[in-house]
Amino acid sequence: MNHRTVPAPDPTTELRAARLRETITADPAAPIRTAVQGAGGHGKTTLLRELTGAYRAAGVPVADRPEEVADAASTAVLVDDAHLLDPERLPALRELAENPGARLVVAYRPWPRGAELTELLNSLGPPVLLGAFSAQDVAHLAERAYGAAPPHAWLERVLAQTGGVPRYVAAMLAGLGPHDRPEALPQRVVEQFQHDFERLDRPARDCVSAVAVGAAAHPDVLAWLLELEPDAVLRALSAVRASGLVDGSDVLLPVVRHAALLLTPIEWRLRAVRRLVRVQLDRGKPVLGLLRPFLDAHDALAADPTMAAAFEQAAEEAVRQAPALASRFFDAAVSAGTPAPTLAARRARAAAVAGDFDEALRLADEVIVDSAAPERALGVQVAAGVLAHRGLPARSAQLCRWSAEHLRWPGDRAYAAVSLIGIGRFGDAEQLLDGSTDAAAPPTSLSGSSDQLVDGLRESITGSPATALSMLARSASLAEPVGPGVLVPDTPAAIATLAALHCGELDVAASVVNRAIEAGSGGSMLAVRHRLLAAWIPMTRGDTVGARSALEQAAPAPESLQARDRLLATAVEAGIADRDNDTAALHAVRGRARQAIAEHPADLFGLLPLGELVVSCARLHDQEWVDPHLDAAFALLRQLGDPPLWAGLLRWKCLQAAIVAEDPTAARKHAAELDAMAASSPMASAMAAAARAWLGVLAGEVDREATEQAARGLHAAGLTWDGARLAGQAALHTPDRPAMLALLECARSLQGKPGRPRAVGGPDGGALSGREREVAELVLSGLTYKQVGKKLFISAKTVEHHIGRMKQRLGASTREDLLIRLRGLLDE
Repeated sequence: MNHRTVPAPDPTTELRAARLRETITADPAAPIRTAVQGAGGHGKTTLLRELTGAYRAAGVPVADRPEEVADAASTAVLVDDAHLLDPERLPALRELAENPGARLVVAYRPWPRGAELTELLNSLGPPVLLGAFSAQDVAHLAERAYGAAPPHAWLERVLAQTGGVPRYVAAMLAGLGPHDRPEALPQRVVEQFQHDFERLDRPARDCVSAVAVGAAAHPDVLAWLLELEPDAVLRALSAVRASGLVDGSDVLLPVVRHAALLLTPIEWRLRAVRRLVRVQLDRGKPVLGLLRPFLDAHDALAADPTMAAAFEQAAEEAVRQAPALASRFFDAAVSAGTPAPTLAARRARAAAVAGDFDEALRLADEVIVDSAAPERALGVQVAAGVLAHRGLPARSAQLCRWSAEHLRWPGDRAYAAVSLIGIGRFGDAEQLLDGSTDAAAPPTSLSGSSDQLVDGLRESITGSPATALSMLARSASLAEPVGPGVLVPDTPAAIATLAALHCGELDVAASVVNRAIEAGSGGSMLAVRHRLLAAWIPMTRGDTVGARSALEQAAPAPESLQARDRLLATAVEAGIADRDNDTAALHAVRGRARQAIAEHPADLFGLLPLGELVVSCARLHDQEWVDPHLDAAFALLRQLGDPPLWAGLLRWKCLQAAIVAEDPTAARKHAAELDAMAASSPMASAMAAAARAWLGVLAGEVDREATEQAARGLHAAGLTWDGARLAGQAALHTPDRPAMLALLECARSLQGKPGRPRAVGGPDGGALSGREREVAELVLSGLTYKQVGKKLFISAKTVEHHIGRMKQRLGASTREDLLIRLRGLLDE
């Protein structure tokens, strides 16, 4: 439908309609000659009925046929549906329109309009245009109908469904309760549409039905599909517009589309869809929207090569757009004649993307073991991806290696090598790559990305961290055009983000992972992984509010996560609790941490969450059970030659765990390991310097200048919270009060807070006593109640008592709320 005909809602036109009512009601004897234009259902008849009531209440006779009126000055003539009048009746109306004393109102639709009607309307001047209801109108009507205003979202959906057409709005309000779903079409709306539908001629009805099933509302398309002459289609489309069945952009209203599908026999719809899908398939255009309504239609599933091919393509489209429907479309393709074995691999992929991993592995295994099965390589990709997702990296690597030696798919050797390196088998990966024959393969985005990925990962093991990160970031960039189209054990973006986090390059990590989220890399199966990695970044910076929000968005139902994602999500949750000094939250996550670590064996790409959980376990004095997993991680790193990029951060976390556990022997061991890596990168250097500062803190020998420099070095290396914690703990352990205050100020500044004047004035500052301010400062710097008490020479119970009083005085409802209020109070 090419041109706008139905006017969009316009407050000016609504005002003119109201003014017409008010004018006639105020002075029924005054002459008036005007026209009212509106599409079907927009209230012309209702308006004329109101005007008739106003005239009759004033004693003025009303007629609808001017030829029956003896005295034009004494009778009001109100004519509805003037577009349907016989031409011979129009001269009498035109004569009446030229009478200066007449009271004449003519209502009509925008189409059809012959020469005689046009001449009449020209003599009446600009018409009153009736538009659709506004949101305010619908809200007012709903409140009047129900006695109370329904939710705003409910009203918006009613408006979206009806396009604000008064007739359909009234039918929806009459057929729905305020808590019913507006998407559920009430029978009253269907009956109303059926009345409007049956008033159209056959070509117009067929045009509505064709557009409802998915045909483009274009005259040429509809003429071909319905086997009509183009002129007949143009007339039909004009009738559809004039009937109020489309919105202001000539798109069928949702209620009209739904009702038309209900009222059009399925045989007719299926015949039309068969013709449409043939054209769409020939042109390589999408068919998902055309076929979705036929998934449960028995007639559509009869053997038919065209429909089989169409259902198959719809399934491929659904994998990206509606994964839960993909398997049903594949089933429909089989019912329509596609041999089931030819679809097995793609059905496995669809099941994986939809989250049905048991079914995905079952189907993938069937494909892999059948040497005659088509698309075996896809079956391998599905199985390898699901196994990695489930926390079985060794099994995934084994499958990738077998595939690289027996099957071919773009990037197979590279991903096999990545998987082998991930479990510490660098020599096997090198051997596999040395025998590669990929030089003859076409240079696609996927192959280029996989080559960059494995080269960057090898560089991260044997070469420069900076060079490795650059190569991995380029790999992620090359993979973006592929988007969700390829299922892999892990995405270049995820591995590049992990490497950036291990290097302390938080801005690089954020850029890479956010672009991957936007591009949909890895499809829905890896979307949660990317979002969890994105949540890690604010946590590392100490922004626990932002990290918690990102975690809730990434994993609103943690219990449904697979092993790899559960490990990452649990580590983020534990890291947030650790940085908030929330022991209760750490205890709450303790059981899930055990499960997550036990379910996911050590691999290179799981070191980050393992390190975070090691510190959390130390805080709970519960680290013994995690030691075997930690030993396995260090054994893996030794197999890889202890690469600083991957080993440094885990050593740093083990140092933090030793500090928490007050184990100076272990702390010195990890500090020595960090010192040996110091020359490898700026982050390694910063961690080594900070490790030396921590040893001084543990020994009670705090060098203020060196400690502050080390804390700022951690901040510069991306470990913002760690730097603030070092400064805060050093302040606790120094007997020198000026040094303590300076280090506390350093901790505050590293947390992004301005330096605070020594005196806290104003009414808010006066809300805390001097002792309470000292307690607040130390708690906010990250100390436990026991440590605060030790510093101030009071008991932990007294500290808790001070905290309780501050919570009550400041009106805080939770511990987190109290900390936020104290931060704001002390900042002032």
